[in-house]
Amino acid sequence: MRGESISQVKLIFQNVIVDVTELVKVLIILLLVATGVAMLSRRLRIPYVTGLVLAGLPITELLSRRIGLSPTLVLDLFLPILIFEAGINTDVSRLRSTFKPIALLAGPGALLSSGIIAVLLKFGLGLDWIPALFVGVMLANTDTVSMIAVFKDIPVPSRLSTIVEGETLFNDAAALVSFNLVVQVYSTGSLTFVEGIQKLLFISLGGCVVGLVLGYLSIPIFARLDDALSSLLLTVAVALGTFQAGQFLGVSGPVAVVVAGLIFGNLGLSRNTSASSRITLLSFWEYASFTVNTFIFLLIGVEINLVTLWKTLPAILLAVLAYQVGRVLTVYPLLAGIHWIDRPIPLRWQHLLFLGNIKGSLSMALALSLPTTLPGREVLIAIVFGCVLVSLVGQGLSLPWVVKRLKLTKFSEIQQQVEELQAQLITGKAAQDELDSLLKSGVLPKAVYEEMRSAYQVRIAGAEKTLRELYNRRPDEVEGRSGKSSKLEAIRRRLLLAEKGALNEAMRKRILSEEIVRGRIQTLDEQLLKLEDD
Repeated sequence: MRGESISQVKLIFQNVIVDVTELVKVLIILLLVATGVAMLSRRLRIPYVTGLVLAGLPITELLSRRIGLSPTLVLDLFLPILIFEAGINTDVSRLRSTFKPIALLAGPGALLSSGIIAVLLKFGLGLDWIPALFVGVMLANTDTVSMIAVFKDIPVPSRLSTIVEGETLFNDAAALVSFNLVVQVYSTGSLTFVEGIQKLLFISLGGCVVGLVLGYLSIPIFARLDDALSSLLLTVAVALGTFQAGQFLGVSGPVAVVVAGLIFGNLGLSRNTSASSRITLLSFWEYASFTVNTFIFLLIGVEINLVTLWKTLPAILLAVLAYQVGRVLTVYPLLAGIHWIDRPIPLRWQHLLFLGNIKGSLSMALALSLPTTLPGREVLIAIVFGCVLVSLVGQGLSLPWVVKRLKLTKFSEIQQQVEELQAQLITGKAAQDELDSLLKSGVLPKAVYEEMRSAYQVRIAGAEKTLRELYNRRPDEVEGRSGKSSKLEAIRRRLLLAEKGALNEAMRKRILSEEIVRGRIQTLDEQLLKLEDD
């Protein structure tokens, strides 16, 4: 008996070694394909993620084993990494200034779009309500990785970029919450409107609480770590652990990760953090996000079966039409009335928000997560996969052309000069802050400190003088709307937001009465509404 047990253990270890070896071979192939796609996409001037999907379509033939997009891998590992990376790189002050349009699009907009898609598919394809609602939720979700990639190559107004990133940040969470509610309806057979609202609030607010608690708890631990690598391990634990804690407690894991990322990025990575630690952390998360996106979009191409899609092509085209109609009927009506509560959204921006309605990895992961007992499950998966392929290839390839056609970027020579001078100021002052820290810690002797600091001061003084001259130029010396006025508007906005933050903090600490603060905030809001978009 003992000999048989030992043989079985040896056999298990041999199988594990074989599996690991096969996995390494697969990873090598995927990495080589991704490298080739990066080179070709730059030369052909097509979006990198679109190139990855197209390259993934025939890649199954090169592999000795079947691989695919695992919903568990996407939801439990890839999604927390992507959300946390977006959170720590999001400026809360900019998010706060654009929160109203973001909240409209990611909240009521996502729910309304899901309902419109479900109704169209219910009557267009003859689906039952539950399958139609599942597809509606999956296709209402937007994946704006392609849009952000385009924004890196073609400058667009920062407010528009913030709206796009913010919608993505909260849209993923909204899609998962809605999907789980539909699953509950399918499992239990009933869910009243009041129960649905209560469940929605519990899951969302509970996720916020979990994110707040774990985000704030991580900050003192992070402050006590004295090396960048230990800090990096902590951030990974926070990102993955917050998601799992939310799921375990029955609240929204994605919402928890969003909140934890925002807190850590805006409070944890404070000025007290050394420059080397900040660079190490942000570089790691940028690389992690890039790697995850690379594997996701390659695996999307691998997962898609072109033969199956061809058989369900009419249903796919109807579903594409349905989610575009859903997007039209949410973006334009909701943003048309935004001027009553916030700065208006230009019509050209609304066109981009509609045309950039691209589907991605989360839609496919949710499709693969559909209950196995759901009637017509394979057809629904094929429809969602087809919509993802159509949006990534069709809209993904046309997006750079759309951005240029809409003339969203106005990057004049004056604006470029202003930003170069601002870059000199930012880098020079950051270096001086680091020198001050080195002097206080005893690393630098005072003579060397003064010599190096004076060199930076000369650079800063020159940039400040030139920048002041540019800001003082008469309007008629600059063609059209210059970068100068745009930059000043952005600075004024930041100052007004800082004033609002100080007033709210004073009211919270009971230094000022609510009546005084409300009047002052109303005045500040009126001034904010008068500012141009930046």
